[in-house]
Amino acid sequence: MTFSTADREYMIRALRLAAQGLNTTTPNPRVGCVLVKDDNVVGEGWHERAGEAHAEVHALHNAGAAARGATAYVTLEPCAHHGRTPPCAEALVDAGVARVVAAMRDPNPLVAGEGFAKLMLAGIEVESGLLEEDATRLNVGFVSRMTRGRPWVRLKVAASLDGKTALLNGRSQWITGPEARRHAHGWRARSCAIMTGSGTVIDDDPSLTVRDVPCQRQPLRVVVDGRLQTPSTAKVLAGDGALIFSAMDGSLPGAELVVMPASSGKVDLAGVISELGRRGINELMVEGGARLNGALLRAGLVDELLVYQAPLLIGDQARGMFDLPELLDLEEARRLEVVERRALGPDIFLRARFA
Repeated sequence: MTFSTADREYMIRALRLAAQGLNTTTPNPRVGCVLVKDDNVVGEGWHERAGEAHAEVHALHNAGAAARGATAYVTLEPCAHHGRTPPCAEALVDAGVARVVAAMRDPNPLVAGEGFAKLMLAGIEVESGLLEEDATRLNVGFVSRMTRGRPWVRLKVAASLDGKTALLNGRSQWITGPEARRHAHGWRARSCAIMTGSGTVIDDDPSLTVRDVPCQRQPLRVVVDGRLQTPSTAKVLAGDGALIFSAMDGSLPGAELVVMPASSGKVDLAGVISELGRRGINELMVEGGARLNGALLRAGLVDELLVYQAPLLIGDQARGMFDLPELLDLEEARRLEVVERRALGPDIFLRARFA
């Protein structure tokens, strides 16, 4: 399908609008919409948060009567089902839009082509696939949950140049500088949940909250705690709402406990990730220690690494990044593709995905 230069420019504008909902739309996808008539933008909008109007509805309200005969550039196939809000496909039909250009098909099985079908049945010209990769990247977690039943999992580590994340006694604050920590909080802000292990809770007592960047909501706090070792005074339990996955029954004040044992007697990590997907978690950020990190990697549950590396040497006895088995041949090593690298003050940030 051939798209014009103008089509691309309007879709880029729609994607930028969608990105304004980066930290707020969970568990819904980030969507932007631009209405164009006679080469003029007559309306635009984006989905701001779940339960509120979708991008198309905002754009139609913005355009008013000018929407009739317009082209709608939308970053995701308009929904066709009744959820907490009415179907956007029907709203576009009722407004008299003449053409709809979508970046991608909705992976949600409740939609999956039904939105396009409703539009075409009403005589609206429909085209899709414009800047599809960009739209998919923007909603990588939503796509993951819809197609795999599990969130997109990012594993974040802050380490020295010799690959150490903490001293032997567990102290790790602060290996990286303020620029790197602020950048990491940006990734926290877009995540639906942040997960750590009980060992990190005991050693560092993290809050698992977004603090260094503006954020209108706080991600769900998740702790993997096989033997229920989390102290009742832990910061992660403050304010209620924490989710604890354990291999044994019990209770913790301020937390919901989910018992999910594996045959080994530890927590079933694959079950944890699936349960988080069932709860509507699109993007999960893991900030754990070497044991949890290694267990997730060994289970094939990590999609992306966020590595912050500081110009420090801590020594062989310090704690490492990942608890992984010894390899006897480099051919057995798992390869990664670095998709982003940048300097953050004195530190280096690498974002890598498994090849």
